[in-house]
Parts: sequence; C-alpha cells; structure tokens
Amino acid sequence: MRVFKHLIFFFVIVVHSQNNSKYSNEFMNIGVDAASISMSGAVTSTTNNVNSGYWNPAGLVEIEESGISLMHSNYFANIASYNYLAYASPIDDRSSIGFSMIRFGVDDILDTTQLIDDQGNINYDRINLFSAVDYGFIVSYARKMLTKDISYGINAKIIRRLIGEFATSWGFGFDIGIQLKTNNNWKFGLMARDITTTYNSWSINESRLSDIQNAIDGQNQEIPNSTEITIPKIQFGVSKYHTFNYDYTLLTAFDLIMKFEQNNNLLSTEFVSINPALGFELGYIDTVFLRLGLGNFQNEIEFDNSNNMTFQPNFGVGIKYKDIEIDYAFTDIGDQSVALYSNIFSLKINFNIFR
Repeated sequence: MRVFKHLIFFFVIVVHSQNNSKYSNEFMNIGVDAASISMSGAVTSTTNNVNSGYWNPAGLVEIEESGISLMHSNYFANIASYNYLAYASPIDDRSSIGFSMIRFGVDDILDTTQLIDDQGNINYDRINLFSAVDYGFIVSYARKMLTKDISYGINAKIIRRLIGEFATSWGFGFDIGIQLKTNNNWKFGLMARDITTTYNSWSINESRLSDIQNAIDGQNQEIPNSTEITIPKIQFGVSKYHTFNYDYTLLTAFDLIMKFEQNNNLLSTEFVSINPALGFELGYIDTVFLRLGLGNFQNEIEFDNSNNMTFQPNFGVGIKYKDIEIDYAFTDIGDQSVALYSNIFSLKINFNIFR
C-alpha cells in the first residue's frame, strides 16, 4: 500500500504542474473486451489475460501461454465502428510482453467542400469520401517484483489520428499499473493512465481548411489549436474471489475512477472527480459465465435545471471451451444513462489450441 501512496502523490504533482490542459483521446477510454465491459470496467485488480495491456499491464504476468484477443462493436446507430486487437506472451516465469491496437473510426463521410465550383454550379461528381479515424497502439511490459504477490506493468502508447486530408496528429504517452494479491483471494490494483500527460500534436492542412473557412459567415475562420493534452487518470480497484461447492465461483470487484477535473461525476470537486464502478461475475465450472456491472454514474442537469443521477448498467455472458473464450456484452440496459446502448462481441484464443 505504501507503493500506491507514492504513486498517487507523484500523479498529483504532475497534474497540478499542467496549465490550460485540453482533454483528448477519449476513444482510449471506451474499453476493450466484452467480459470487462459487461463488468463496467471494474477489473483493475482482476485482469490477468491478454487484455491486461489495456486495463492494467501488471496483470500480464499471469498469462502462461501466448494468446490473442479480438473485439468489435458499433456506436451511434452503427455510424462509428470500434475494433481492437491484442497479443501477449510470457518472456519467462517472471515477465511478459503485450501489444494492442485500437481503431475507432467513422468511414465514408461525404466531403462536399468542392460541390459548388467557382461559377456557382453544383456538380455531384466533385463529392468525395473520407474517414475520421483514431488509432491507439500500446506496447506493454509486465514483471513480478521480488515477491510473487506484487507485479507491475508499463505501457508505452502511440496515438495516431486522421481526419481525411484535413488534419493529422501524433501523440505519445505512458501508463503504469500495479497489482497485489493476498493469500485469502483478495486482490488490489492501481492503474494510472497518461502519467506524464499524453500530448497530441496536430498538423492542419491549411489549403483544405481554406475550402471551408468562409463557408458560413463568422465561423471556421481560425486555425484550430495544434496541441492537445490528456491529463492523468487513476483507477484503484479491489476484488474478492469466492468458490461455492467446487463448481460455482463468484467474483466481486469495486473500482474508483479518479479524474483531475470537475465534471458531472458522482463526487466532483475542483481538484478531483471520482466515479465508482461495480462488477460481478458468476462462473460455473470455469466454462459458463454470467456478468453484471454498474458504472458511469452522472449528475445530469435537466431542462428545468433539476439534477438527476443516471448510471449505466451492463450485462454479459461468456463461454470458455479449452483455449477459446467467446464473450458478449450489452451496455446501458434499459437506457438508464445518457450513453447509447451497444452490443459488443469479443474473442480470446490461447495458442495452446494449436499444440
């Protein structure tokens, strides 16, 4: 626990040394793996497979064989697609490495900037298509410390964002995570994202910007800010694993997600905003899983200026057969939050299957 205190103190210093921060790269906060999403992301202390590179790289030390993970989901009435691919492998009995890639994009957007020519004629042949795509590449390394009960992991992230021919950006950042397990099936985890802040540097195509600068009088007149900053976020988790009659298991997990900004979270101050996440997983003979999660608690302001607390309940099921696991998540059951519901599928394959 002393390690956790030192890390939190370091992140507080980093956050308050930043001025005029602008939040970016929100696509990196959506989450991966249907099993984890169905538990509302309350997996900081429990993640122990190929997807740990995203949730907490310290969990990669638990993998015993190489494996891959795939996920696909659609958002905004299938307008945007979200795809994820990950690979992880042990290096030796104390360390592991992982690689992850995220793609979030809206494709086939109509570019009508050339629709009307210099003579004022409309020519539909001048309409082109472009994509607005965000890529996240994560390289992870994890290692057990002197005691096997504590592990740490580090992520190096590269962010690539493309808006057709209009603008592109590169970003770089780091994450660090720690996991601690006890002899009585309690686990603790700490994940700090963007610990040094993640910078995105944009390059604006000024010739394409000129196509739209005067399209609407008084709007689109200036070149956008070329730098974005993603400030650190800390997620602390605790979990307990129960076994009943040898065949049934229950995993309960609770996470606190801390952002250094004032927003609509359940607890919000000028210094930090905190949001809880709660997850449950009921398993049968380590083959069939039923999952439930509660998260994304928000204090929403209604049109009459009254406050209404919303939350996002998630549900999921999973089937594991030997070295293959298929998971499904349905998010925002009953439309309880401002977020739209989504159907998410993911697949994990352990390379033992090929032996």
